[in-house]
Amino acid sequence: MLLTIPLKVIIAHFFFSYISCCSLWGDVLTTPDIPAIAKYFTTKGRYEEVNPYLIDDILAVNKSLVKSPSAECREIHLTAIIRHGSRYPTTKNIKKMREFHNLVVQKASGEESWLREIRQWKMWYTDEMDGRLVQKGVLDHRNLAVRLSKLFPSLISKEKLQDGHIKFMTSSKHRCVNSTLSFQRGLAKLWDIEDEEIDYEVNDALMRFFDHCTRFVETVDKNQSAMAELDKFKSSAEMRRVQEKIADRLLVPYSHITSDMAEAAFHLCAYELAIKTINSPWCQLFDEADALVLEYANDLKQFWKRGYGHDINSKSSCILFHDVFSRLDRAANEIRSGSNVTEAATIQVGHADTLLPLLTLLGFFKDSVPLTSNNYVTQGQRAFRTSRMMPYAANLVLVLYDCSGNLRLQALLNERPLAFPGLAATQGGRGGSPALPGCQRPLRGTAPGLRL
Repeated sequence: MLLTIPLKVIIAHFFFSYISCCSLWGDVLTTPDIPAIAKYFTTKGRYEEVNPYLIDDILAVNKSLVKSPSAECREIHLTAIIRHGSRYPTTKNIKKMREFHNLVVQKASGEESWLREIRQWKMWYTDEMDGRLVQKGVLDHRNLAVRLSKLFPSLISKEKLQDGHIKFMTSSKHRCVNSTLSFQRGLAKLWDIEDEEIDYEVNDALMRFFDHCTRFVETVDKNQSAMAELDKFKSSAEMRRVQEKIADRLLVPYSHITSDMAEAAFHLCAYELAIKTINSPWCQLFDEADALVLEYANDLKQFWKRGYGHDINSKSSCILFHDVFSRLDRAANEIRSGSNVTEAATIQVGHADTLLPLLTLLGFFKDSVPLTSNNYVTQGQRAFRTSRMMPYAANLVLVLYDCSGNLRLQALLNERPLAFPGLAATQGGRGGSPALPGCQRPLRGTAPGLRL
């Protein structure tokens, strides 16, 4: 089913409410090198777990899924908002992982082979790593650049790049800057122009908007009560059972394993796969039931800190929302006036914290019942699942098409078509749709040709 919508419908759906701004995955291939629980690693997951066909061919594209609305359509602009690639743990998580490792070395007993491997495992993560991009993260973006150029060759091309029609923007964080450089180098190597310098813009106002929204910082980011549901879930029967099972496997008292330690152990398993592509013995501490609980705990965190849990979470992304749709509007104006589109593609690199609020503002992955501490059992089929939405190098791509004078917009998440909420049945611009809450400032200078 084609998942493109006439641009005037999209603009109407989203811009009419411009008035207070402050399965996507398949079964993961089972191989000895991939933990069975890898598909539950949430924001610490690899991009390959979302698109398993990439395990066999990292440059493969699925053109049967991603194609133009019709033969008369031509792509005229692309905006991609991309999360940085695979990275080291932050210093905060490294300290938790070190604490758990020390406990295992000093207290754990048992003769299982995997436990002997854990005892021999050396703690190689250091505080200085602190979230920096790893080599796998470099490859994440290099390879994504090549795949997007294969999917949209008229927009991401050597000529467009050399003529300055592809713009790059990044967060100031080293992992984002290096991801941007990796994306650029992927294109440069593809087209054999590695000696040419490619510019990029650092823009934290857009790519780290969450740092600049005072209301979000005060009421959510620095307000522990905003995470009350997560805190309650950490004390739930489900989480206690995970902790007890870890203690049983290590033969240590239950009191030794806290919820933070369970999370740290889960992270050790996830990072060893993401960084080294190995099935670490740490993964033997969990079965699928445990992984599902820990996945839900992180989804609760993201839901209440970046998603639908608090209204300001999505509203904080209004500035990025304005930027993206103003650019689409500008491209539409240029086409309507008979001019060439000056910006063929815009590549914006940020964080999971950049993408999740924007996806929330756009209404994607919204469940009818909010995620809470006491509805884990009934949320097994939830839409808001960061393991599927937000791996390393996650990307939202918006492609604008000119279809014989009619403009259409296609959304892709992680290189798969994504239906705009409330608009799936409005092909051709007919049918009502709910207003988008949040961004309340009227858009000035909207293209007359869009016929809002």
